[in-house]
Amino acid sequence: MMARLAARLLRSTSGVAMTEFALTFPFILGVGLMGMEVANRVLVQMQVSQLANLIADNASRIGEESMLEDRKIYEGDINDLFYGAHLQGGESIDLYEHGRVILSSLEVVPGTDDQQYIHWQRCIGKKHHSASYGEAGDGRTSNTLAGMGPAGEEVIAFDDEAVMFVEVSYDYQSIIGEPFTFDDGAITAIASYTVRADRDLTGIHQRDASDPDPVANCDSFTDLSAYGFPTSGR
Repeated sequence: MMARLAARLLRSTSGVAMTEFALTFPFILGVGLMGMEVANRVLVQMQVSQLANLIADNASRIGEESMLEDRKIYEGDINDLFYGAHLQGGESIDLYEHGRVILSSLEVVPGTDDQQYIHWQRCIGKKHHSASYGEAGDGRTSNTLAGMGPAGEEVIAFDDEAVMFVEVSYDYQSIIGEPFTFDDGAITAIASYTVRADRDLTGIHQRDASDPDPVANCDSFTDLSAYGFPTSGR
């Protein structure tokens, strides 16, 4: 009896497929999860790059139009600019919670031919990240700033013009985590646009000095709530 049962078990192949599936399933699952992480990181990288371009493009356009004087920009314009980026895509990745946006105005030192300097910067985001391509005031007193951007690929401003240069650094938030993600590090993006119209380059103004708008100083690490904007919802 036992001999016949043993012989039947040896000849049986009904569980082979199930056994093979059980052995290969962890590998298939791991590859699938890794693919999901890679695809998500690519999408987030694209989104961060698009936000950098959006902010730089809009920064080159903002300002109060006037037929009598160069276009002025105000602190409220900068705050609205950052809020607009939040609504356009920053909210979906929680950009200001996990990242940092640095907006710089690259200009030519008045009275010089082409000496580059960073006139002003405005920043937002809780991530502690320092500007990679210079800080406000750099190049003002000495001709040491070649421009802004990676070495050998710097963008420059021309006399009586300004370039809006944006740097974004974002800590990637994995959807699964180790060991299925290849890189949990920061995602960075830069973008720059020349100011579209004649702009008042004396600085950023306040519309109402008696009730000034908050200033997005680069020594603070805050999200939109510090400027009176909601951090979620539209």
